[in-house]
Amino acid sequence: MKHYVIRAGLGLAILAVLLLHAAKILELSFLHRLEAISYDIRLRLTMPVTVFPDIVIVDIDEKSLAEEGRWPWGRDRLALLVDKLFNRYRAAVVGFDVVFAEKDESAGWEVLQALKRNQLRDVPQYAALLPKIRPQLDRDRRFANSLQGRPVVLGYYFTHFENPSARRTSGALPSPLFPAGAFRNLDTAFVVASGYGANLAVLQGAAASAGHFTPLIDFDGVTRRIPMLVEYQGDYYESLALAVCRKFLGVEEVVPVVPASSGDSAYTSMESLRLGDLEIPVDENVGTLVPYRGRAGSFKYVSAVDVIEERADDGVLAGKIVLVGATAPGLFDQRSTPVGSVYPGVEVHANMIAGILEQRINQKPAYVLGMEVVTILLAGILLALVLPRVDPLRASLITLAVLLLVLGANLAAWRYGNLVLPLAPILGLVVALFVIDMSYGFFVESRAKRRISNLFGQYVPPALVDEMSKNPEAFDMKGESREMTVLFSDIRGFTTISENLDPRQLTLLMDAYLTPMTQVIHKHRGTIDKYIGDAIMAFWGAPLPDPQHARHAVLAALEMRQALERLMQEFRARGWPELKIGIGINTGVMSVGNMGSQFRKAYTVIGDAVNLASRLEGATKEYGVTVIVGEKARKAAPGIVAAATQIGVVAYPRVVVFETAEAVPVFTMQVSPATCPPPLLFVRSAMFW
Repeated sequence: MKHYVIRAGLGLAILAVLLLHAAKILELSFLHRLEAISYDIRLRLTMPVTVFPDIVIVDIDEKSLAEEGRWPWGRDRLALLVDKLFNRYRAAVVGFDVVFAEKDESAGWEVLQALKRNQLRDVPQYAALLPKIRPQLDRDRRFANSLQGRPVVLGYYFTHFENPSARRTSGALPSPLFPAGAFRNLDTAFVVASGYGANLAVLQGAAASAGHFTPLIDFDGVTRRIPMLVEYQGDYYESLALAVCRKFLGVEEVVPVVPASSGDSAYTSMESLRLGDLEIPVDENVGTLVPYRGRAGSFKYVSAVDVIEERADDGVLAGKIVLVGATAPGLFDQRSTPVGSVYPGVEVHANMIAGILEQRINQKPAYVLGMEVVTILLAGILLALVLPRVDPLRASLITLAVLLLVLGANLAAWRYGNLVLPLAPILGLVVALFVIDMSYGFFVESRAKRRISNLFGQYVPPALVDEMSKNPEAFDMKGESREMTVLFSDIRGFTTISENLDPRQLTLLMDAYLTPMTQVIHKHRGTIDKYIGDAIMAFWGAPLPDPQHARHAVLAALEMRQALERLMQEFRARGWPELKIGIGINTGVMSVGNMGSQFRKAYTVIGDAVNLASRLEGATKEYGVTVIVGEKARKAAPGIVAAATQIGVVAYPRVVVFETAEAVPVFTMQVSPATCPPPLLFVRSAMFW
């Protein structure tokens, strides 16, 4: 019981720690890392690994740079790219994973302006010509004109710096999706930006919309989420993926979805964003898990220069969402993702857009926290209380069953419910409880078992040692007095037998005899006290208490007689002499413990009851019986007649009655099968076979 309480207590302590972690009271960083790893594995195992047909990436690749020149290109070439995408290839929506934060001065307009102010200030014809050629040289305006009236979504980024001196802004932000104060009652930890890098005002004013491409980078540097909304100075700005989907679907209004129980006017949490008939699940940061389709290349790529030169296949871009991004070396916008450590940033947004349109986005709503706590609590209590009670094999099977159940339920929720249930804490709990239980059993209980085995292994049968090891503190070898049953067994005429055999044959004979006799005694829960030459001394009722010690001793004596008959068949075959034995059994109060001298001790029993058993064994030879059982042992073994009948004990024609501790016969009565039918005859003070 003590060991069970300790093991169960350790299990419950581990459970308490995991519950505190699940409730976000105690943060265990290693569990966060394990959870991230488990999420990545589940994501990779369930990816569709197919190419999404409605999104095409126009790639500023090495081929494009080789033909068009180094980046950045002139805005006139980008204007031509946009014109080709809509006029020639009939794209539905174009999104730029590029920021145009600086003016394009590649046409030399500033140089011409400087000439007018300096070297050519006295040439009126030059000054009159400049306004006429300016439209051709203002490439930013040329690019803005190509954006005007078309479903083009520009990209920009937010920065997050605590230091005020590092909070820089550039370019012009688009109009916010939600104004300041829209979520004053919302209990959500929005991503709050301190600065931004946006597009030129002329470009932003001409574009249909713009969206940030700022990801949520996890603690391990991996991009798993994108914030659908980012807060900047109280306003809320949408992501590039959300802006592109709005333009593609023709939906202007985005509706925040909150729990029905919270009410419409004073909600406290946000579950999703509704975009027409589509819903985008969000977490506590209004972030959405990116539903990666596969490794890099899960979308159709078209070289940007092939679009400009009209070499792309007809129809490849028609009616599609086109994302313009860069993969050329030096321009490569790469991210670390669950599906690849080097992954094109433009494909992150493509995956997000595809997931929104397909409604294939895993979610982790607020109620997942409650599910995690309940799951950990139930599994923890079950294992903490059950594992210490069972053997290692059953503990392993139970642990394996719980692991399979948890994994199966988790994967089913992921696959069929798009729910991301925490996995690392519950797996960590199950494994920790199993390891603690097995370790305690190995290092503590096995040590106790070895101690018990060292103390009693030479006396007690292995089955009793196993029972004693479950509560080792209850057993020691100190002397005590208790009621027990003792058995003496001796071979008749052994001196004559030993004189007629050589030492080697005698050794083999004794081994052949003592082994099965000992096995019978152990089978009936007896403790071997000692071998005295050919004699066996055994007792019942110590060190492990045995309420039926008398019955077990009598049954052992009867089976020893039966085993001897089988053994004699083998002896005859080997030419060895036949053996006859006498067995005396007595029950009474006796002293038991580790007794002896400073030089040698033995776990044994002493007392008048022991002496009487020895005298009863000696009397079996005098009166021609195999077993004599004392009166107290007979009374303590009810039902022994039926047990003896089952193993075929027969009656003997002579019965001797003893009434004194010195085993002096009071009278002798001759009987026959007619007057004393088999199998047994009971008299007032003893029982004989």
